[in-house]
Amino acid sequence: MVKIRDLQYLDAVARHQHFGRAAESCFVSQPTLSGQIMKLEEQLGLMLIERHRKRVMLTPAGEALIARARAVLRAADDFEETAKALSDPLSGSLHLGLIPTVAPYLLPHIMGGLSSDLPNIDFYLHENQTQVLLQQLDEGQLDVVILSWLDSIEHVERYSLFKEALVLTVPLRQPLAKKREATLADLDGQLVLTLEDGHCLRDETLDYCFSAGAREDDRFQATSLETLRYMVASGLGITLMPELAVRSSDIDQGLSYIPFREPPPTREICLLVRPNYSRMECVRAMVASIRQSMAKPLAASRLAP
Repeated sequence: MVKIRDLQYLDAVARHQHFGRAAESCFVSQPTLSGQIMKLEEQLGLMLIERHRKRVMLTPAGEALIARARAVLRAADDFEETAKALSDPLSGSLHLGLIPTVAPYLLPHIMGGLSSDLPNIDFYLHENQTQVLLQQLDEGQLDVVILSWLDSIEHVERYSLFKEALVLTVPLRQPLAKKREATLADLDGQLVLTLEDGHCLRDETLDYCFSAGAREDDRFQATSLETLRYMVASGLGITLMPELAVRSSDIDQGLSYIPFREPPPTREICLLVRPNYSRMECVRAMVASIRQSMAKPLAASRLAP
Protein backbone atom coordinates (compact mmCIF):
# COMPACT_ATOMS: atom_id res chain seq x y z
CA MET A 1 0.00 0.00 0.00
CA VAL A 2 1.27 3.46 -0.90
CA LYS A 3 2.10 5.56 2.15
CA ILE A 4 1.29 9.22 2.63
CA ARG A 5 4.95 9.95 3.31
CA ASP A 6 5.94 8.51 -0.09
CA LEU A 7 3.47 10.87 -1.78
CA GLN A 8 4.96 13.78 0.16
CA TYR A 9 8.42 12.83 -1.12
CA LEU A 10 7.11 12.62 -4.70
CA ASP A 11 5.42 16.02 -4.38
CA ALA A 12 8.61 17.58 -3.00
CA VAL A 13 10.70 16.24 -5.90
CA ALA A 14 8.12 17.51 -8.40
CA ARG A 15 8.18 20.99 -6.84
CA HIS A 16 11.94 21.35 -6.36
CA GLN A 17 13.18 19.24 -9.30
CA HIS A 18 16.18 18.45 -7.14
CA PHE A 19 16.64 15.56 -4.70
CA GLY A 20 18.74 17.57 -2.25
CA ARG A 21 16.31 20.48 -1.94
CA ALA A 22 13.35 18.10 -1.85
CA ALA A 23 14.96 16.18 1.01
CA GLU A 24 15.62 19.40 2.94
CA SER A 25 11.99 20.44 2.58
CA CYS A 26 10.91 17.05 3.97
CA PHE A 27 13.51 17.12 6.79
CA VAL A 28 15.12 13.83 5.73
CA SER A 29 18.46 12.89 4.18
CA GLN A 30 18.79 12.76 0.41
CA PRO A 31 19.52 8.99 0.39
CA THR A 32 16.38 8.37 2.44
CA LEU A 33 14.17 10.33 0.07
CA SER A 34 15.78 8.92 -3.06
CA GLY A 35 15.50 5.38 -1.72
CA GLN A 36 11.81 5.77 -0.86
CA ILE A 37 11.06 7.15 -4.33
CA MET A 38 12.78 4.12 -5.88
CA LYS A 39 10.74 1.77 -3.65
CA LEU A 40 7.55 3.57 -4.71
CA GLU A 41 8.51 3.13 -8.38
CA GLU A 42 9.15 -0.57 -7.80
CA GLN A 43 5.85 -0.95 -5.98
CA LEU A 44 3.91 0.70 -8.80
CA GLY A 45 5.95 -0.82 -11.61
CA LEU A 46 6.41 2.64 -13.12
CA MET A 47 9.27 5.09 -13.54
CA LEU A 48 8.05 8.33 -11.97
CA ILE A 49 11.25 10.40 -11.96
CA GLU A 50 13.61 11.11 -14.85
CA ARG A 51 17.04 11.56 -13.31
CA HIS A 52 19.74 13.83 -14.72
CA ARG A 53 23.07 14.97 -13.31
CA LYS A 54 21.94 18.50 -12.42
CA ARG A 55 18.16 18.21 -12.16
CA VAL A 56 15.32 15.76 -12.06
CA MET A 57 11.84 15.90 -13.56
CA LEU A 58 8.67 13.86 -13.67
CA THR A 59 8.16 11.25 -16.37
CA PRO A 60 4.80 11.20 -18.21
CA ALA A 61 3.64 8.60 -15.67
CA GLY A 62 4.79 10.85 -12.85
CA GLU A 63 2.96 13.83 -14.36
CA ALA A 64 -0.20 11.74 -14.63
CA LEU A 65 -0.01 10.65 -10.98
CA ILE A 66 1.20 13.82 -9.25
CA ALA A 67 -2.23 15.50 -9.38
CA ARG A 68 -3.77 12.42 -7.73
CA ALA A 69 -0.98 12.38 -5.16
CA ARG A 70 -1.60 16.02 -4.28
CA ALA A 71 -5.33 15.40 -4.00
CA VAL A 72 -4.60 12.61 -1.51
CA LEU A 73 -2.23 14.85 0.46
CA ARG A 74 -4.80 17.63 0.49
CA ALA A 75 -7.46 15.23 1.75
CA ALA A 76 -5.10 13.98 4.47
CA ASP A 77 -4.39 17.55 5.57
CA ASP A 78 -8.10 18.35 5.60
CA PHE A 79 -8.73 15.22 7.69
CA GLU A 80 -6.12 16.27 10.24
CA GLU A 81 -7.26 19.90 10.35
CA THR A 82 -10.91 18.85 10.70
CA ALA A 83 -9.97 16.68 13.66
CA LYS A 84 -8.16 19.63 15.24
CA ALA A 85 -11.09 21.92 14.52
CA LEU A 86 -13.46 19.57 16.30
CA SER A 87 -11.43 19.90 19.48
CA ASP A 88 -10.55 23.59 19.08
CA PRO A 89 -11.38 25.32 15.77
CA LEU A 90 -9.36 28.37 16.74
CA SER A 91 -6.01 26.66 17.25
CA GLY A 92 -3.28 25.09 15.15
CA SER A 93 -1.27 26.33 12.20
CA LEU A 94 -2.63 28.44 9.36
CA HIS A 95 -0.85 29.28 6.12
CA LEU A 96 -1.77 32.75 4.83
CA GLY A 97 -0.73 33.94 1.37
CA LEU A 98 -0.56 37.59 0.31
CA ILE A 99 0.38 39.39 -2.88
CA PRO A 100 3.54 41.59 -2.81
CA THR A 101 1.63 44.84 -3.29
CA VAL A 102 -0.40 44.08 -0.14
CA ALA A 103 1.79 42.05 2.24
CA PRO A 104 4.35 44.60 3.53
CA TYR A 105 1.78 47.38 3.80
CA LEU A 106 -1.19 45.47 5.25
CA LEU A 107 0.51 43.11 7.70
CA PRO A 108 1.62 45.86 10.14
CA HIS A 109 -2.03 46.90 10.41
CA ILE A 110 -3.57 43.45 11.01
CA MET A 111 -1.09 41.07 12.63
CA GLY A 112 -1.41 42.62 16.08
CA GLY A 113 -5.17 42.19 15.97
CA LEU A 114 -4.97 38.66 14.58
CA SER A 115 -2.47 37.59 17.24
CA SER A 116 -4.67 39.08 19.96
CA ASP A 117 -7.98 37.74 18.63
CA LEU A 118 -6.61 34.30 17.67
CA PRO A 119 -3.84 33.64 20.22
CA ASN A 120 -3.77 29.88 19.61
CA ILE A 121 -3.26 30.14 15.84
CA ASP A 122 0.29 29.91 14.49
CA PHE A 123 0.32 32.06 11.35
CA TYR A 124 2.70 31.15 8.53
CA LEU A 125 2.99 33.97 5.98
CA HIS A 126 3.71 33.47 2.28
CA GLU A 127 4.19 36.19 -0.36
CA ASN A 128 3.72 35.56 -4.06
CA GLN A 129 1.93 36.78 -7.17
CA THR A 130 -1.80 36.22 -7.64
CA GLN A 131 -1.81 33.18 -9.93
CA VAL A 132 0.75 31.34 -7.81
CA LEU A 133 -1.24 32.00 -4.64
CA LEU A 134 -4.48 30.81 -6.25
CA GLN A 135 -2.80 27.59 -7.39
CA GLN A 136 -1.32 27.00 -3.94
CA LEU A 137 -4.72 27.65 -2.36
CA ASP A 138 -6.36 25.14 -4.71
CA GLU A 139 -3.67 22.54 -4.01
CA GLY A 140 -4.00 22.96 -0.25
CA GLN A 141 -0.55 24.45 0.33
CA LEU A 142 -2.26 27.60 1.62
CA ASP A 143 -5.33 27.87 3.83
CA VAL A 144 -6.39 31.40 2.88
CA VAL A 145 -5.07 34.16 0.63
CA ILE A 146 -5.45 37.93 0.69
CA LEU A 147 -5.27 39.71 -2.65
CA SER A 148 -6.89 42.25 -4.92
CA TRP A 149 -10.07 40.81 -6.37
CA LEU A 150 -10.20 40.05 -10.10
CA ASP A 151 -13.44 39.15 -11.86
CA SER A 152 -11.64 36.25 -13.55
CA ILE A 153 -11.07 34.42 -10.23
CA GLU A 154 -13.23 31.30 -9.90
CA HIS A 155 -13.98 28.43 -7.53
CA VAL A 156 -13.28 30.27 -4.27
CA GLU A 157 -15.28 31.72 -1.42
CA ARG A 158 -14.71 35.46 -1.18
CA TYR A 159 -14.80 37.79 1.84
CA SER A 160 -14.38 41.48 1.10
CA LEU A 161 -12.07 43.13 3.64
CA PHE A 162 -11.87 46.76 2.45
CA LYS A 163 -11.62 48.93 -0.64
CA GLU A 164 -8.38 50.75 -1.22
CA ALA A 165 -8.06 53.87 -3.36
CA LEU A 166 -5.20 54.28 -5.83
CA VAL A 167 -3.32 57.56 -5.49
CA LEU A 168 -1.57 59.48 -8.26
CA THR A 169 2.16 59.48 -7.51
CA VAL A 170 4.38 62.04 -9.24
CA PRO A 171 7.85 63.58 -8.75
CA LEU A 172 7.80 66.89 -6.87
CA ARG A 173 9.22 68.77 -9.85
CA GLN A 174 6.35 67.58 -12.08
CA PRO A 175 3.65 70.27 -12.66
CA LEU A 176 0.95 67.90 -11.39
CA ALA A 177 2.62 67.87 -7.96
CA LYS A 178 1.08 71.28 -7.22
CA LYS A 179 -2.48 69.98 -7.56
CA ARG A 180 -4.57 69.24 -4.47
CA GLU A 181 -6.78 66.80 -6.38
CA ALA A 182 -6.23 64.77 -9.54
CA THR A 183 -8.70 64.02 -12.32
CA LEU A 184 -8.79 61.51 -15.14
CA ALA A 185 -7.91 64.29 -17.57
CA ASP A 186 -4.60 64.87 -15.74
CA LEU A 187 -3.37 61.51 -17.02
CA ASP A 188 -3.85 62.32 -20.70
CA GLY A 189 -0.50 62.04 -22.49
CA GLN A 190 1.44 61.11 -19.34
CA LEU A 191 4.11 58.38 -19.30
CA VAL A 192 3.14 55.75 -16.72
CA LEU A 193 5.57 53.45 -14.92
CA THR A 194 4.22 50.00 -14.00
CA LEU A 195 5.04 46.76 -12.25
CA GLU A 196 6.12 43.71 -14.23
CA ASP A 197 3.67 41.16 -15.62
CA GLY A 198 2.01 38.95 -13.01
CA HIS A 199 1.09 41.75 -10.60
CA CYS A 200 -2.65 42.46 -10.63
CA LEU A 201 -1.92 46.09 -9.68
CA ARG A 202 -0.21 46.47 -13.06
CA ASP A 203 -3.44 45.62 -14.89
CA GLU A 204 -5.53 47.81 -12.59
CA THR A 205 -3.19 50.76 -13.13
CA LEU A 206 -3.05 50.36 -16.90
CA ASP A 207 -6.82 49.93 -17.26
CA TYR A 208 -7.42 53.26 -15.53
CA CYS A 209 -4.54 55.16 -17.11
CA PHE A 210 -5.17 53.93 -20.65
CA SER A 211 -8.79 55.05 -20.40
CA ALA A 212 -7.46 58.57 -19.78
CA GLY A 213 -5.03 58.57 -22.69
CA ALA A 214 -1.83 57.82 -20.75
CA ARG A 215 0.98 55.73 -22.21
CA GLU A 216 2.98 52.94 -20.58
CA ASP A 217 6.74 53.28 -20.42
CA ASP A 218 7.64 49.82 -21.74
CA ARG A 219 11.38 50.41 -21.31
CA PHE A 220 11.20 49.40 -17.66
CA GLN A 221 8.88 47.34 -15.46
CA ALA A 222 9.42 47.33 -11.69
CA THR A 223 9.64 44.16 -9.63
CA SER A 224 8.17 45.83 -6.53
CA LEU A 225 6.32 48.94 -5.37
CA GLU A 226 9.49 50.17 -3.68
CA THR A 227 11.40 50.06 -6.96
CA LEU A 228 8.49 51.82 -8.63
CA ARG A 229 8.52 54.49 -5.92
CA TYR A 230 12.19 55.27 -6.51
CA MET A 231 11.78 55.33 -10.30
CA VAL A 232 9.03 57.95 -9.98
CA ALA A 233 11.12 59.97 -7.53
CA SER A 234 13.90 59.97 -10.13
CA GLY A 235 11.59 61.81 -12.51
CA LEU A 236 11.17 58.97 -15.02
CA GLY A 237 7.38 59.05 -15.01
CA ILE A 238 4.26 58.83 -12.87
CA THR A 239 2.31 55.90 -11.43
CA LEU A 240 -0.65 54.95 -9.24
CA MET A 241 0.15 53.82 -5.71
CA PRO A 242 -2.20 51.95 -3.33
CA GLU A 243 -3.24 53.96 -0.28
CA LEU A 244 -1.55 51.62 2.17
CA ALA A 245 1.80 52.18 0.46
CA VAL A 246 1.61 55.97 0.79
CA ARG A 247 4.17 57.45 3.19
CA SER A 248 3.97 61.04 4.36
CA SER A 249 7.77 61.15 4.69
CA ASP A 250 8.19 60.61 0.95
CA ILE A 251 7.88 64.34 0.29
CA ASP A 252 11.49 64.46 1.52
CA GLN A 253 12.36 61.87 -1.13
CA GLY A 254 10.99 63.94 -3.99
CA LEU A 255 7.52 62.41 -4.25
CA SER A 256 4.04 63.87 -4.17
CA TYR A 257 0.85 61.84 -3.62
CA ILE A 258 -2.34 63.33 -5.03
CA PRO A 259 -5.76 61.81 -4.27
CA PHE A 260 -8.20 61.53 -7.17
CA ARG A 261 -11.47 63.43 -7.25
CA GLU A 262 -14.45 61.23 -6.32
CA PRO A 263 -14.96 58.55 -7.38
CA PRO A 264 -11.27 57.55 -7.25
CA PRO A 265 -9.89 54.38 -8.85
CA THR A 266 -9.98 51.60 -6.25
CA ARG A 267 -9.15 47.97 -5.76
CA GLU A 268 -11.03 45.53 -3.53
CA ILE A 269 -8.86 43.60 -1.07
CA CYS A 270 -10.40 40.23 -0.31
CA LEU A 271 -9.73 37.10 1.70
CA LEU A 272 -10.27 33.92 -0.33
CA VAL A 273 -10.71 30.35 0.84
CA ARG A 274 -11.46 27.03 -0.85
CA PRO A 275 -15.13 25.99 -1.00
CA ASN A 276 -15.99 23.58 1.83
CA TYR A 277 -12.85 24.48 3.76
CA SER A 278 -12.97 22.68 7.10
CA ARG A 279 -12.01 25.60 9.38
CA MET A 280 -14.62 28.19 8.54
CA GLU A 281 -15.00 29.34 12.15
CA CYS A 282 -11.35 30.35 12.05
CA VAL A 283 -11.82 32.08 8.68
CA ARG A 284 -14.80 34.07 9.97
CA ALA A 285 -12.81 35.13 13.03
CA MET A 286 -9.94 36.26 10.80
CA VAL A 287 -12.25 38.27 8.57
CA ALA A 288 -13.87 39.99 11.58
CA SER A 289 -10.46 40.82 13.08
CA ILE A 290 -9.06 42.25 9.83
CA ARG A 291 -12.18 44.28 9.12
CA GLN A 292 -11.99 45.78 12.59
CA SER A 293 -8.30 46.63 12.17
CA MET A 294 -8.97 48.24 8.79
CA ALA A 295 -11.99 50.24 9.93
CA LYS A 296 -9.59 53.09 10.74
CA PRO A 297 -8.86 55.66 8.00
CA LEU A 298 -6.21 54.49 5.57
CA ALA A 299 -3.31 56.39 4.09
CA ALA A 300 -5.52 59.12 2.64
CA SER A 301 -5.39 60.72 6.08
CA ARG A 302 -1.64 61.10 5.60
CA LEU A 303 -1.92 62.95 2.32
CA ALA A 304 -1.44 66.67 2.26
CA PRO A 305 -4.80 68.50 2.41
